[in-house]
Amino acid sequence: MSGFFRFTPLANALPSTVPFVGPEAIERARGRKVRARIGANESGFGPAPSVLKAIRERAGETWMYSDPENFELREALALHHGVSRENIAIGGGIDGLLGEIVRLVVEPGTPVVTSQGGYPTFNYHVNGYGGRLVTTPYVNDREDLEGLLSAAKREDAPLVYLANPDNPMGSWWDAGSVLSFARALPDRSLLILDEAYCETAPAGSTPAIDALIGQPNVLRMRTFSKAYGLAGARVGYAIGTLGNVQAFDKIRNHFGMARISTVAALAALEDQAYLRDVVEKIVVARDRITAIARQNGLSPLPSATNFVAIDCGSDGVHARAIVDGLMEHGVFIRMPGVAPLNRCIRVSVGPDADLDLFEAVLPKVLKAVR
Repeated sequence: MSGFFRFTPLANALPSTVPFVGPEAIERARGRKVRARIGANESGFGPAPSVLKAIRERAGETWMYSDPENFELREALALHHGVSRENIAIGGGIDGLLGEIVRLVVEPGTPVVTSQGGYPTFNYHVNGYGGRLVTTPYVNDREDLEGLLSAAKREDAPLVYLANPDNPMGSWWDAGSVLSFARALPDRSLLILDEAYCETAPAGSTPAIDALIGQPNVLRMRTFSKAYGLAGARVGYAIGTLGNVQAFDKIRNHFGMARISTVAALAALEDQAYLRDVVEKIVVARDRITAIARQNGLSPLPSATNFVAIDCGSDGVHARAIVDGLMEHGVFIRMPGVAPLNRCIRVSVGPDADLDLFEAVLPKVLKAVR
């Protein structure tokens, strides 16, 4: 007998899905090992040696739960950003925090504004609580601030999502434009400002923390998954007003953080010299991916992130053939999921060996698909 009768009507109506197909699943399906993991926007440069040292030294503490108040990490982040620890909420990566925000705001039928082709995991959470996604297309391969604002006002939407810099296109807006957008939103609209890639963005693209800290309809999202090299540790945080941050305590999993992940995040935050070094490596690798694309007659888009979107000059079918062809050589990359963005492939930065393999096999794949 089916057990579905136990589930809510909403749960029964949802598909069983994973927003992103991981390289491990591709390896299992194809029986082929990934040799260059440059598709998930992780940092192949890894965490700082000081972080690895801290993990080794304190691995024995894993038998203990982590502090349910995340006091030490909140305090360190507060000092880093020049705010109160009461302005900081900790969660299991930005993905986990997004799910908690959606739970706080969205009921069945709630309109939620985002970009068509934007972050699939956010959409996944909205669908999971029965929200109604209202999307605006990208304009010139970046999120359309005017379109998002218009949709938020038209729908009286209580939740709006904007990533700056953007995933999957790597594009960005300057800080002034982001501030104007945030301040123009209706008071009822809570803006999720996803700044996962702020460490790799050019100067002047990320608003100062104090510019929005007192605005009650803005939550800024940060992560240790990208430039800090801790994607597998799952540590993210939100910066916002006291009222917004305290709301997480109503619904969050208070023992949801791994103790060793918190140790790693604290050590990573302390080693800003390593962060600066990695950001320099990201810029170099980004430039190399750009050059490889041009050498092969493709059109790389400007990027403020740790990946480069590359216009392959056709459509999603053509881009998919390139993604699949590269995987046949063990090179894992991804592509946007919605037209016209899906004319592109998306290549994450990585160590020289990974980009060497990408450079070697890309011409072979392009020749085959053409």
